[in-house]
Amino acid sequence: MSTIYDCSVQDDRAAGLSAAAGAVRSGRLVVLPTDTVYGIGCDAFDATAVRYLLEAKGRGPDMPVPVLVGSWTTVDGLVLSVPRQARALIEAFWPGGLSLVLQHAPSLSWDLGHTRGTVMLRMPLHPVALELLRDVGPMAVSSANKSGFPPAGTAQEAWDQLGEDVGVYLDGGPATENVASTIVDLTGPDPVVLREGAVPLAEVSEVLGAEVEVAR
Repeated sequence: MSTIYDCSVQDDRAAGLSAAAGAVRSGRLVVLPTDTVYGIGCDAFDATAVRYLLEAKGRGPDMPVPVLVGSWTTVDGLVLSVPRQARALIEAFWPGGLSLVLQHAPSLSWDLGHTRGTVMLRMPLHPVALELLRDVGPMAVSSANKSGFPPAGTAQEAWDQLGEDVGVYLDGGPATENVASTIVDLTGPDPVVLREGAVPLAEVSEVLGAEVEVAR
């Protein structure tokens, strides 16, 4: 049976974070608030849980699941290398609404979908999400909605779409941005914006010191 925890109430927040951490560690799904939209997440290193996540959303591995982290330093253990441009963007926009696509470390045993050796990483600017991530480690997190439907901006909207497929819902209030993150691909010779969202293209270009192209 699903439980929604009101994280604006201290006792509920503590109980919810404990329940969510237990769910993640046991291979189950949770819904958590972020600064952009609500996410559905699980242990990034549990391939079975990631498969459950994709099934709950009604989509396949052709759309890989991003990974959320709770600190800047976590990135170093997840990717092949952190290029200078990535460091600059992390310092400017993390925690916040910017996702980075990088080559993941080949030693990692995870299955996030058809990633072609890459991983999309973000550190969200939300205290509930950060507390959970710092407890359980990197989580595979996608927008909390059925494929083809609008992303959830509240825990209730997430429950309306995902229902009992998720055991724990952390209600952190309405999403402040309610817009998806901006995605910057740093796996090629030049940075490319795959999606413009919470962080404007002009701000990304300013930090990198050059105009960044948008994928066509």
